[in-house]
Amino acid sequence: MASEKTEQEKKTAPLSIFRSVPKWQDLRFYQKSEVLYQMTFVFCERFLPKHGDRTVDQMVQAARSGKQNIVEGSEDGKTSTAMEVNLLNVARSSIGELRQDFDDFLKSRHLPIWTPADERFQPMQDFTKQHNLLSDYEPYFQHWTAEEMANVGLTLCYQVDAMMNKYLKGIEEIFIKEGGVKERMHKARTDYRRQQDERLAELERTLPQLQQQLTAAQEEAAHWKAAYEDLKQRAVKAYYRQQDEIKELKKRIEGI
Repeated sequence: MASEKTEQEKKTAPLSIFRSVPKWQDLRFYQKSEVLYQMTFVFCERFLPKHGDRTVDQMVQAARSGKQNIVEGSEDGKTSTAMEVNLLNVARSSIGELRQDFDDFLKSRHLPIWTPADERFQPMQDFTKQHNLLSDYEPYFQHWTAEEMANVGLTLCYQVDAMMNKYLKGIEEIFIKEGGVKERMHKARTDYRRQQDERLAELERTLPQLQQQLTAAQEEAAHWKAAYEDLKQRAVKAYYRQQDEIKELKKRIEGI
């Protein structure tokens, strides 16, 4: 099991210059934009002429552009807030074109655009607000009438636009607080320099204390060394005295 990082390691951990962004797959407005693209494709196949009508290409391309620019904007947002904002606004424009196409389809065929006064409006609102995934909508693609499908598409366009507008305001707030990649690079360098300065100051502050400890250890070592040398000399003298005494005793014994 890996040990937890120390406070010092946390302080000196490398700072990322990349902005943390949500995964585009998890963005609710992306999920709805994917539904819009697939539903628009089926809608055009079922209710628009297969040849000679440019509306088909325009609607499918607008739906695809909305979805793809969300993906590209989210990916580019890691390094460039400006690019992310630009691409998400392109996506909004594409969704706006698609919304107008659904609107025109209903009006040109004298089909009603559902309003709160229509009993079908609130159930549709509840369903589209609560469901974001393609799998929630696909079972209905071959069963909805042109009126139902166009109104659902219109509603999803409004919801995606509202969600993206709110998301863009959040990006704006982050940009104001954190800046773009240049500002984050400057902050990363500044924070790194500050960390190094703090570490240097800490080392310099504790150095005299360490020096005192080293001096005390050296003095204690010198004391024990002197005591060792004194003990060694006394032991050597005692050894030789004892040897001399042994020799003297042997002489005396031999002379008796």
